[in-house]
Amino acid sequence: MGKPSKGSEVTTKSDKKFEKKLQFYTKVKDTVTSLSVQKEIGKKKKIRSRQKKLKAYDLTNLSEFLPEFNALQKSALPAPELKMNCKRRQKLVLTEGERLNKVLDHPAFQADPVGSIFQHLLSQQPPVEEKPKKKTNTNGSKKRNKKKGKTDSMDF
Repeated sequence: MGKPSKGSEVTTKSDKKFEKKLQFYTKVKDTVTSLSVQKEIGKKKKIRSRQKKLKAYDLTNLSEFLPEFNALQKSALPAPELKMNCKRRQKLVLTEGERLNKVLDHPAFQADPVGSIFQHLLSQQPPVEEKPKKKTNTNGSKKRNKKKGKTDSMDF
């Protein structure tokens, strides 16, 4: 009933508090690590919608079957300039200014500005493909398609 002897294993109140704190911190550390692992797994599985759309339009597999197109594309078309920086903008302004001066000095433009612009636009348009004519019957009349089940007019 008295005080336990110093030789027996009795912990003091401060030692018990310290042990509880250590247990709590280890639990917190374990839960944080498990949650971070779960979060990383979730991020790997989740693909952004933009990436999904890009995968839908991915045509790199077709390049094997179209080597002529691939070679033409690389040689004929220069790489597009994605960003317009100050140097490129100045260069563009200079080239377009020179082009405008050439157009203004051209005798056809000086004679008839609107007409020359119209002619230029006509020459820049791609050629119009003519639609094939409809087939005609042997007697020369056009073939008519009759729809079954529908009446053309309602007469009472």
